[in-house]
Amino acid sequence: MAKREQHRIGKRMIGRYVVADPAICHGQPTFRGTRILVADVMEQVAGGIAWETIVEEWRGHVSADAISEAVRLASQAFRDHSAQYTAPEYVLQRAQA
Repeated sequence: MAKREQHRIGKRMIGRYVVADPAICHGQPTFRGTRILVADVMEQVAGGIAWETIVEEWRGHVSADAISEAVRLASQAFRDHSAQYTAPEYVLQRAQA
């Protein structure tokens, strides 16, 4: 997407806590009022880190409610796009072995 078009689009509220703003982190989803990428927090969640620990590590800039919303949005994205998702070839090969 062209830079001019990105800036014209402006900030999108994806949820109460999750936003995407072309002027912040190249438009990647972040937590409102921060430059903390939702993807970074989701990696922590996927790694099994306790939500309380995640909140502490981000010094309270990401709340448990914000994490909950990000997980819900990710889950919804998979439901909405599940028909389009195909596993990478290496995953399919491992499953067949």
